[in-house]
Amino acid sequence: MNYNEYKFSKSEMLINILTGIALSAAVAWAFYRSFIAFFLSLPIVYFYILFRRRECIAKRKRELSIEFREAIMSVQSALNAGYSVENSFMEAAHDMELMYGTEAYISMELKILVRRLRSNESLEKILNDLGERSGIDDIREFAGIFAVAKRSGGNMNGIINRAVRMIGDKMEVSREIDTVISAKKFESRIMDMVPFGIIIYSSISSPDISSVLYHNLRGNIIMTLCIIVYVAALLISEKIVDIEV
Repeated sequence: MNYNEYKFSKSEMLINILTGIALSAAVAWAFYRSFIAFFLSLPIVYFYILFRRRECIAKRKRELSIEFREAIMSVQSALNAGYSVENSFMEAAHDMELMYGTEAYISMELKILVRRLRSNESLEKILNDLGERSGIDDIREFAGIFAVAKRSGGNMNGIINRAVRMIGDKMEVSREIDTVISAKKFESRIMDMVPFGIIIYSSISSPDISSVLYHNLRGNIIMTLCIIVYVAALLISEKIVDIEV
């Protein structure tokens, strides 16, 4: 599985398309009141699908990162009990299935790892492959350090202990950041809807004043500029709350 890609199921794709069409209709009605504008705004469906795919990829990576830390802790426990490194990862595969179930990302990855180990592939190569496919820095860094230590005969217990601490510290910082900005993210989502609320309110309360913005060249230009500013504000707000650790 390549964690940098995401393929929607048929039901997910249908929901995303319908949501994108609804957004296109909302933009066309709010800013232009025109069926032609609705058809011209249909590319919103494509960009909405891209946005949802990015969200799904980020969510999947977050889950794998958390599960990977638990797996490394399980490996650490097995090493302390006297298992070899390879057997420790096999024990971790069993533990992760009990903890997260067989359908969890880490369970599937460790199942692949065990199968490849039994085919006499090197553990460092398997971990490096997981790091590249996942696109997660913690896994890539762990795989690189593990490979160097394995070749040089380094202290595996010490390396894995440091890896657990490092990943744990990053996750703790990430949780603290999410806690601090969660309210701001909610406020940002509310603010995203404010322009539509203002347009609806002005259309109901002062239809004569708002009507001059529609069905004429000057109004179309003004509304197009408003959309450009609105989209720019959306992109800036998403960038502000998207903090990577």
